[in-house]
Amino acid sequence: MFGHEIYFDDQQKLCKDLGAVRKLIELACAVTLDSEHFGRRAEISVVFTDNEGIRELNRLYREKDSATDVLSFPIFEKEELAQQTEEPVMLGDVVLSLERALQQAEEYGHSFEREVAFLTVHSMLHLLGYDHETGEEDRLAMRAREEAILADMGQRRD
Repeated sequence: MFGHEIYFDDQQKLCKDLGAVRKLIELACAVTLDSEHFGRRAEISVVFTDNEGIRELNRLYREKDSATDVLSFPIFEKEELAQQTEEPVMLGDVVLSLERALQQAEEYGHSFEREVAFLTVHSMLHLLGYDHETGEEDRLAMRAREEAILADMGQRRD
C-alpha cells in the first residue's frame, strides 16, 4: 500500500462511533487505488453527512433537490489525473450520507458495512475518472469494476 491520506469530517449526528466506518473507508480507498493500478500516494477528503446535508449539496451542485447516497467531487478529469506528478495527488472529495446508507442497507437486505464499502468504491471510481452517466457501456464497465473491487474486499453481494 502507498500510505494514502484520508481526511474525515463528521457533519452528522446519527452515527456516534465512526471508528469502524473510517477503517472500512480507508480499506475501500486503498483497495480501489491498488486495483486501478494508481501507483502513487493519494489524498482523499471524506465528509459524513445526513440526508438533509447531502440534499442541499445535490441541489447546489447538481440541481437535483433530493437526498442521494454519495456525491463525488473529483479535482481532475481522467486525462489530467494521469499527468499529475506531485505526490500525494489530491483526488477530491467524497460526501457520504450515513443516514441514506443505513436506509439503503435495510432496503437492499445487506449490511451497513457492505453499503458503505460499495458507496466508497463507487465514489473512488468517480474520483479516478469513471462516469456511469455517459452511456450503458460505461455504466456496465463501472459496475463490473465495483463488484470486482468489493469481492477483493470480501464484500460480495449477500
